[in-house]
Formats: sequence, C-alpha cells, structure tokens
Amino acid sequence: MQACGLIVEYNPFHNGHVYHIQQAKKLTQADCIIAVMSGSFLQRGEPAIIDRFHRTKAALKHGVDLVIELPYAFAVQSSELFAKGAVLALDALGTTSLCFGSESGEISDFIHSYKQLTAKQNEYEQALKMHIKKGLAFPEASRAAYQHIDLDLAKIDLSKPNNILGFSYVKMIYDLQLSITPLTIERSQSGYHDKIITGTIASATSIRNSIIESGNITQPVRNAIPETTCLQLEAYKQTASLWHTWEHYFPLLHYRIVTMSSNELSKIQGVDEGLEYRLKKTVKQVRSFNEWMNQLKTKRYTWTRLQRMFVHILTNTTKQEIRSVCGPNELPYVRILGFSKTGQTYLHQHKKTLATPIITSMTREMHPLLEMEERASNAYFSVVPPERRLPLQKQELQPPIRIF
Repeated sequence: MQACGLIVEYNPFHNGHVYHIQQAKKLTQADCIIAVMSGSFLQRGEPAIIDRFHRTKAALKHGVDLVIELPYAFAVQSSELFAKGAVLALDALGTTSLCFGSESGEISDFIHSYKQLTAKQNEYEQALKMHIKKGLAFPEASRAAYQHIDLDLAKIDLSKPNNILGFSYVKMIYDLQLSITPLTIERSQSGYHDKIITGTIASATSIRNSIIESGNITQPVRNAIPETTCLQLEAYKQTASLWHTWEHYFPLLHYRIVTMSSNELSKIQGVDEGLEYRLKKTVKQVRSFNEWMNQLKTKRYTWTRLQRMFVHILTNTTKQEIRSVCGPNELPYVRILGFSKTGQTYLHQHKKTLATPIITSMTREMHPLLEMEERASNAYFSVVPPERRLPLQKQELQPPIRIF
C-alpha cells in the first residue's frame, strides 16, 4: 500500500479540507491518506478551538485514513521547525508522497526556488542576519534576503502563508534526503487569512471568527463545514462548556508573568531580544489578551511570534528543551490519534518495517518530547471547568479513535 501525507491543523475541519483530501487522492492514487495534525496549540501560536480528538473524528469521517500527532515542540514553531517535525513523522510511517495546498499550485516553482536557494545558501544566510540586525521581523527579513540572492519571487510569492509553509516542506524533504515526493494543489477560492465567510469554501480563520463572535454555529458557518464538523463542535462545547480562545488563558498568562522573574522569562522559548522586560512592563497595564498583544506588537515582534511566545510561557517550555528535542533528524516516536479500516490495514502491513516506535497514548515512562506534550495538554484543558475536565483528560490514556 502507498500512502500520501497531508500536514494539517483542521481548526476546524472545513469544506476546503475535504477538497484537499479528494485532490490528494486523485493526484497520487494513494491507497492510504495520512494526516499529521497539530495537537492542543497551533503553528501560529493559537489554542485549537476544539481538542485533537474531536478534530480527528471529523477528519476520519471525510477520507483521512490515519491521523498522527505533530509533537508540540514542532507544532508551535516557525515554518522550518514545523515542517521538519511534520515530514519526519510522515517519513517514519513510510509515506511516499506529500500533497500540500499553496497559492502557487505548481510544485515546479517550489523545486526551482529550492535549487536557487541551495546554490546561494551562504549569501542568503548573511543577508538574513543583516536584515534582522536592522530590526526586521524574521518573515520580512527572510523575504528581503530572498530578494538579495535574486530568488525568482515571480514564480512563488513567499509572502503568502501557504507558499511559505510549502517551501519549507520542500526544503526539509530535500535537505533531509527523505524518500517523499512533494506535490501541491492550488488553494480553492478563499485566502488563508480571510476573515469573512463568502461561500461554501471559507478560511478556517473566518469560520473561527464567526463561531467565537456569535457564540454559536451560524448558517454561513454551516454552509462552509461538513455536518460532521458541526456535530464535533457542538459535542465538544457540550462537554467542555467552551470553544477555546486566547482570552480564556489571559488570567493564567497574567499570573505567570507577574510571578516569574525577568531571568526566568528569558529562558522561555520565544522570549528573545529583551521581550522579558516588555512583558514585565506591560503586565500590570492590561485587562485582556487582545489589549496585551496590541501593546507588545511592533514591526519586529509580529502577532504570530508573540502568540507562540505566550504558548511557551503558558506551558513553561524552555529554549534548552526545544534545542534538545528538535535537534535530531529523527523522531523518537509517532503517536497515533485515530484510524479507519484502511489506516489499520496500512499499519498492519508496514509495522514490521518501521524503525520508529508507534505509541497510542501517554505512558508513565515518557520521552521528553512526550512530557512536553502532556504539559501542553494540561495547559490547554486548564481553562475547562474542573467538573468537566476529567473526561477530556482521560482521552489521553484511551486507545486511538477507530471509525470503520
């Protein structure tokens, strides 16, 4: 059996994701679709609107055969580390192709750009350092460095979020010399950051905004998501009493910053370049997460960068921990969240040839990477009322979800 990999967050699972799965199957003729999915917190530094298990159920109902977890240490990071964890997880399961959505829609553009970058890698890195020293945030500094080495931005616009991630996937596959063929499809209709729902294909951002602002699943949202996602959103809120947003975590973050010293803060992943002092200076002035973000945000400190930093403060994740677990070019385990009959068959056929251990739940003797996952999960559920929290936390110890 041949497997095609998808790198996803499903926050929440929507009609655009259904299209992605269908096109990936059509393009690759794969027997099995494997989705590597972020857990409690996401790449842009946000809490998932509902937990990983309810998102897994929605994915398995719509064509994904096997859902595996992208470890927290890689999930809440810049595009390069995010890509590294995701492609290593897919490679560990013998995945032969990766299909991602992009604004470009042409894989040749990504490969061409990668070859250009590789030929001028040293020049690029020097230009990147120069622009960062000038005060540019990493995304802007990176784009300026690409221009410096005459990377053909006409072929692939690296200011677009899915192009950035796609380029990172391609780069990591080739850098690590993995046996995965990268493929891409053009994103359909809506943009990644579109904030308004305009039809049956809408961005996850617009769907979340509508759900959170209205407090319910409006008709425009229902038009843009499968019925299964509606059911999972409703089921999660019935169990947890909420859909997760950053504002739920504001009191906890406030407490963390007030009680931590500047020195302690400086050791947290993402707290760089004196941010610990800005945090201590602003903490007593703010009354909401959004207000805090607006006080902290500058040209150098982007919204996404600050959100990732706050996630790591919330989970007490240090720079040293990230360096130790994200450095190796292989994963210590692959965690299965759920599978279909096809996914079960794929695992059965390949298990004897897989070198990476497969786990299905949290264990007592945990690798440091999994210990970080447990901390992230505990932080995520900490805003759920105590009487509702236990059933959600028990899922961590239960077998993977099976939908046959």
